Amino acid sequence: MSQPIPPYPTKSNNLLAGKGALVTAAAGTGLGFATALRFAEEGARLFISDIHEKRLGDAADRIEKATGKRPGTKLCNVTKEEEVRALVRAADDHLGGIDILVNNAGLGGSTDVVDMTDDQWNSVIDVSLNSVFRMCRATLPGMYARKKGAIINLASVVAWRAQAQQTHYAAAKAGVMAFTRCAAMEAAAHGVRINCIAPSIAMHAFLAKVADPALLASLVSQEAFGRSAEPWEVGNVAVFLASDLSSYMTGEVVSVSSQRA
Repeated sequence: MSQPIPPYPTKSNNLLAGKGALVTAAAGTGLGFATALRFAEEGARLFISDIHEKRLGDAADRIEKATGKRPGTKLCNVTKEEEVRALVRAADDHLGGIDILVNNAGLGGSTDVVDMTDDQWNSVIDVSLNSVFRMCRATLPGMYARKKGAIINLASVVAWRAQAQQTHYAAAKAGVMAFTRCAAMEAAAHGVRINCIAPSIAMHAFLAKVADPALLASLVSQEAFGRSAEPWEVGNVAVFLASDLSSYMTGEVVSVSSQRA
């Protein structure tokens, strides 16, 4: 029997007041949008990006309606170095400095190794792993100069749990975890923290549309609470990692899961 979904947070604790936050892949209905909204609700100055123009505008409209403050926006393909650099410059100007970066962009798919093409492998690695490198490389110098900052990278428990047809995605997300740990050791000397979130399954409209219903039902059945996470429940953990409440955490991978990671 599934446990009930808890109520959505309605009271802001201003955990991110005064902080400027950049969230990639923040359009649509998934973790990026939920995290961006929770950041805005907790007082952050917000800048969001995505590759889809209409969805990005709709996301900004929804955040403005919910919080009374419209985030800055810019289209960005995180596989393109020049677009990443342009995004970081625009966000830095809009926010007066990037204090928080959330690397949420990702690409999945289900394919057996023997049937997987180079393009399928490379696309998933480029969007899900290489983009984290590009975004961090572009953002860290500004954080280093200000001697502060928090970066949250999105991985997945699939990096730990074997799942057929997920070799490319699992490899990318395992890479995100390893990148996080090593980059955090470099950034610590500059007052910058880098952590990682590994969700199990957070259900949203886009995932339900593109994923196999039988697979989703199987994954949900393995969760101790008998339900998937709400995207905002993952967003709550991102708020914690972005806030001063997690001031002694860096290089960590936090599993957001109701079963053993």
